[in-house]
Amino acid sequence: MSMIRDLRAAVRPSLRKGSASYSGYDATRDPSATSAVVDCAVYRDGCRVKGDSCRTPHEAMLQVRERGGFAWIGLHEPTEAEFAGIAAEFGLHPLAVEDAVHAHQRPKLERYDDTLFTVFKTIHYVEHAELTATSEVVETGEVMCFTGRDFVITVRHGGQGSLRALRHRLQEDPELLAKGPSAVLHSIADHVVDGYIAVAAAVQDDIEEVESDVFAPPAKGSPRGTDAGRIYQLKREVLEFKRAVSPLLRPMQLLSERPMRLVDPDIQKYFRDVADHLARVQEQVVGFDELLNSILQANLAQATVAQNEDMRKITSWAAIIAVPTMICGVYGMNFKHMPELEWRLGYPMVMAAIVGICFTIHRALRRNGWL
Repeated sequence: MSMIRDLRAAVRPSLRKGSASYSGYDATRDPSATSAVVDCAVYRDGCRVKGDSCRTPHEAMLQVRERGGFAWIGLHEPTEAEFAGIAAEFGLHPLAVEDAVHAHQRPKLERYDDTLFTVFKTIHYVEHAELTATSEVVETGEVMCFTGRDFVITVRHGGQGSLRALRHRLQEDPELLAKGPSAVLHSIADHVVDGYIAVAAAVQDDIEEVESDVFAPPAKGSPRGTDAGRIYQLKREVLEFKRAVSPLLRPMQLLSERPMRLVDPDIQKYFRDVADHLARVQEQVVGFDELLNSILQANLAQATVAQNEDMRKITSWAAIIAVPTMICGVYGMNFKHMPELEWRLGYPMVMAAIVGICFTIHRALRRNGWL
């Protein structure tokens, strides 16, 4: 393990405050450095320091270093230029900064020197009056969290997953917030997983609706097996949901089981609860995927059965029509020596034979369920 740490140290040099990589940089001189900041606050003893609504990240950290506490900076979809000053101020690793700016990352937990970098996928349920083959069921976003000893930086991507309400709730619980940045990290994780639980319940309702439609008796004149498009679209949305939930299991297990310097031991206990909830959601999502597979197979089987029934009916009528076709074909050959052509009762007998044979075949096919 020491060799791995040494190798990482050699490949990824330290970018902590005061390192040569950022010497001489002043974030306050870059007006674009804080334009993506939606909130910036200093917390001390579990309470937000008053009068800091206009504080820049640079000023916030100056106060933290002088008087203690920690800074919580929230950003929404920052550009590279907007994030450059903050990255320099807090010594964030370039790899993590690149992930935070460009987004579209899978959920993960990485440690860079004295900073934890966590990626969460947020899920929002899209309300719809009726589920169709093109309905969008879930909408995804991302929340990246940089957690240090005296700071938390949250970077949000997408229109959903706002952390404003979460921040207000935390500020109403000074005892928890006094635990420091790890308390914020736990609250974000708990907030994201609670969103998964709500979305899972809504998606389950959609699956039950589709399941009922597939196995319900079809309306008169409505063919079987016409729900495949809706089922496939719902399966795609569940797969998107699964991509958000499954990769997050390992990071939550690490945060709940492995001691970390940046995570308060008391807060680590709370991560166990988050990991448990996440595991249950993951089981639900896997169950959704398997259930949709079964529903899709049943729908396709119904379509196949309906096609077979149509083919049986077509074949049955073709067999009935073959009788008069054959008989009329025989007597249409115009041979001179056909004694039946001279009979007075020849025509009525042939017609009676055609009707009788067709009626017999029709009765037999109806009795066997072909018609």
